[in-house]
Amino acid sequence: MTHFDYDLFVIGAGSGGVRAARMAAGLGIRVAIAENRYLGGTCVNVGCVPKKLFVYASHFHDDFRAAEGFGWSVGKPRFDWNVLLAQKNREIERLQAIYQNMLTHSGAEIIEGRARLLDEHTVEVGERRFRAERILIATGGWPTVPDFPGKEYVVTSNEMFALEKLPERLLIVGGGYIAVEFAGIMHGLGVETTLCYRGEKLLRGFDEDVREFAAQEMRKKGIDIRLNTQIHLIEKSDKQLLAHNDQGEPIAADLILYATGRKPNVAGLGLETLGVELNAKGNIKVNENYQTNIPSLYALGDVTDRLNLTPVATAEAMALINHLYAGVQAPVDYGNNPPQCSANRRSAQSV
Repeated sequence: MTHFDYDLFVIGAGSGGVRAARMAAGLGIRVAIAENRYLGGTCVNVGCVPKKLFVYASHFHDDFRAAEGFGWSVGKPRFDWNVLLAQKNREIERLQAIYQNMLTHSGAEIIEGRARLLDEHTVEVGERRFRAERILIATGGWPTVPDFPGKEYVVTSNEMFALEKLPERLLIVGGGYIAVEFAGIMHGLGVETTLCYRGEKLLRGFDEDVREFAAQEMRKKGIDIRLNTQIHLIEKSDKQLLAHNDQGEPIAADLILYATGRKPNVAGLGLETLGVELNAKGNIKVNENYQTNIPSLYALGDVTDRLNLTPVATAEAMALINHLYAGVQAPVDYGNNPPQCSANRRSAQSV
């Protein structure tokens, strides 16, 4: 009889991984979950939650201006980035503690460190090795920046949530919702903001009227939007960054954010050792039950690139645990989603 330390070993403590670990542990399954960064994944730490806090903060710029028309007399507003950053950090720490308590109380064991697959049943974390009947990969996605001269000078959305100070001039490269959101946030906080996008319209995949209206309103507020523009070189001097583009109009900035997409977070997992099949974009291929071509290995959430949304990852986790340990077949319905999400829907095979 083969000895296993755990029935299920989850790699990644984001939305999908935590839900799967908690549900399985609640059913009496021996579960461990490994995480090398932060509990809660992208959404809690460098995504939805801190972004919303920043959005709320940026709205007060307009609220203060409008207050006088409603009878309020206020002094000259002053914004302190360090105060907002500290408040954001406290909220993230609170949520991380909640995730830790939920996992601990469910009976799942939390293992800190980067997990790597050694074979179809063995996971290595640091100098420790664990054997598991099944292994679930829920490592999510990671911001990606294309290769070009000067890419080492740019930041991604991850770093935007921990800037030591606000820049006076910000250049954002990208035209998706992350780029658009940060343009609104930074402009609202008083940063001179320019957004460059290689396409003809922002927000590809959204409704046409939304795409046009958003750009109009952003320009009204003073955000400099430059469409059909690609950056091919970034130079750094003592005083600034200079982005050279195909329009022949270099753009000077103190900080350059690239919001040009995300990739599956699979580096260093050891997938190539096992021969785990990936699609052309590097996402893990799974069947309708989230099983890879290795029978004991499963994957869900953003790392499979079906619908990259927190509620989808948690729904997939529930469907998987019900299938494996509760004898319940309740597949996720990927059809009931907003148009921009449905447009990016993958097939059940994720090919």
